[in-house]
Amino acid sequence: MTDRALELFDQGFNCAQSVSAAFAPSFGLEESIALRVAAAFGGGMSRCNGVCGGISGALMVLGISMNSADKDAREQLYAISKEFVERFRSEHGSILCAELLGCDISKEQELKRAREENRFKTICPKYVKAAANIVKELLHAQYVDQGTSRIFIKPTAGKK
Repeated sequence: MTDRALELFDQGFNCAQSVSAAFAPSFGLEESIALRVAAAFGGGMSRCNGVCGGISGALMVLGISMNSADKDAREQLYAISKEFVERFRSEHGSILCAELLGCDISKEQELKRAREENRFKTICPKYVKAAANIVKELLHAQYVDQGTSRIFIKPTAGKK
């Protein structure tokens, strides 16, 4: 699924779209729907320099992997999501798009600079890959390390 996330990113989809759509079919959600749902989350929430879109996409994956949306399930989702965010931050120093990218793309000049310096093609794939790998490992841990989870749906075999 990490390879699929990178393929989607190379095709021009944003970081959130790439991560969420790579995993969506494994949980019964069409890739095309995941691409639409995640469309506004790239560039730190529509180029507002919020949370990296790769992280947003990964958290969407955790959400669609849930077997239930009740309070207990949400609490478990929050715990695994927090683990994801803490791990990403620990590995990369930040979870914010502007800090990871090294420029404030909410400003037209900085967006232009990021494009001219190819930052989206040279920097972002690293974070797309990291987000996909971390979410894959966390989901795997729900089934292998802890046994079958009653909260999360076991992913079906899909693209790797």
